[in-house]
Amino acid sequence: MSDQKIENLIIVGGGPAGYTAALYAARANLEPVVIEGFQWGGQLQNTTDVENFPGFPEGIMGPELMNNVRAQAERFGTRFITDDATSVELSDGGIHRVMIGDEEHLAKAVILAMGAEPRRLGIPGELELSGKGVSTCGVCDGAFFKGEDVAVIGGGDSAMEDAIFISKFANKLTSIHRRNEYRASKIMRERAGEQPNIEFKTPYVPEEFIAGDDGKLRAIALRHAETGEREELEVGGAFVAIGHIPRSELVRGQVDTDEEGYVLTEGRSTRTNLAGVFAVGDLVDRTYRQAVTAAGTGCMGALDAEWYLRDTPPSPEAHWQKGGEPLEVAPELAG
Repeated sequence: MSDQKIENLIIVGGGPAGYTAALYAARANLEPVVIEGFQWGGQLQNTTDVENFPGFPEGIMGPELMNNVRAQAERFGTRFITDDATSVELSDGGIHRVMIGDEEHLAKAVILAMGAEPRRLGIPGELELSGKGVSTCGVCDGAFFKGEDVAVIGGGDSAMEDAIFISKFANKLTSIHRRNEYRASKIMRERAGEQPNIEFKTPYVPEEFIAGDDGKLRAIALRHAETGEREELEVGGAFVAIGHIPRSELVRGQVDTDEEGYVLTEGRSTRTNLAGVFAVGDLVDRTYRQAVTAAGTGCMGALDAEWYLRDTPPSPEAHWQKGGEPLEVAPELAG
């Protein structure tokens, strides 16, 4: 085992947070390895026009933006593995192990950047019309629907926030919820109700997103939750706002998470409860969930990891959190 190479830093995840962490770590001569997954690029890989990322006054396509950041990190020496991590075994201040099938990768520090994914309704047309009228990010895409009739689906605070924001651009906005009572806080529901162009439609269950002749969203098929009556709501845009799922399944039970699975970090840092393990991006962010905020925490994670490796050499005696024997490491590698 002492002959096996131990990386300074492994970054698990390849979205804005992971790639930015790689860029900063590479420029600090840490020679990071990014296990970016087959679906590299994060949620922006499925996004068309990005108009709110600083530095692109004319906007940029999501995949192009991610490819640019990836290439920038690669320029400074980042190595990429385009495969999915299958298991992660973390220590507390020791050597960490990331597995890709039977292939083992060891590191003195790990940055978790697996992100989160929007909850889906799971109805026909949802994936097919993504980017063609169906969106999961009101802040990102609301301005594209200026003067149109749109809908926001969901009953929580996020749905109300999206509705209030998008109503600034929309001609008419219909808030759709499957129950008569909204889960949103009273104040958010009242604020949404004060907007003259927001109409509430309950209790209705969306059953299908319907495309028009141009291949874009034309209408939403709705069913009344109590009577079963069906109707079509003509809209040019639909925003699904029913929450996100943090992709923390690989590390749950090892790092501290909240009740929804978001990884918890210490104060304003990216440090987790395990020494040498850091978490960034949408994996920890249940509030903002923007590419630019994810990139910002990626920078923070790289700096935290750099300082940790400088000031706190990993201990070869530390056990992995998930099974296995203590890892014996040659002294020259442990430092």
